[in-house]
Amino acid sequence: MEIDWTPRDRELAVHPQQVIISAMLSILASLVLAVSPLTATAQEDLPQLSLEHRMLARCSAAFALVAEGQSNGNAAALRYPDIRESGSEFFVRAGARLMDEAGLSREQLTVLFSAEAQDLWDNDTLDDVMPACLSMLDT
Repeated sequence: MEIDWTPRDRELAVHPQQVIISAMLSILASLVLAVSPLTATAQEDLPQLSLEHRMLARCSAAFALVAEGQSNGNAAALRYPDIRESGSEFFVRAGARLMDEAGLSREQLTVLFSAEAQDLWDNDTLDDVMPACLSMLDT
C-alpha cells in the first residue's frame, strides 16, 4: 500500500527523531531509560549489523513514525492498519533483540533508531518499506 504524503501531512507530522525518542521513552519508561543527546561519536560507535538486524531497526523506526502519525490523526498514516499497539510491541522486542544479539547499548539503540527514522523521512521512503515491515508483524 503506497501512501501519498501531502505537504500538509508532512507539515503536521512530528520530526522523526522526536518520535523515536518519545516512543522509546514511553515504551521503555519502566526501565528508567535516560536518553542522552545523540552524538556523532555514538553513531560512529555502532557495530556492523546484519541485514536482519538492520531490517529490525528500520521497521521499528517505520512503525514509530506511522504510529505517531496515527495517534495525531495524520491522514497518510491512518491509511495503514492501526499499528499503534502491534508496532509498539515490535519496537520493544526488536530493541531487546538488537541489544542482546548485536550487543548494542541503549544509547546506540537510540542512535540507530533515530538514524533510521531520519533516513526514512529525509528520503521519503516510508511507504516503500511499510509493506515488508507490515509482513514482519505477522511473524
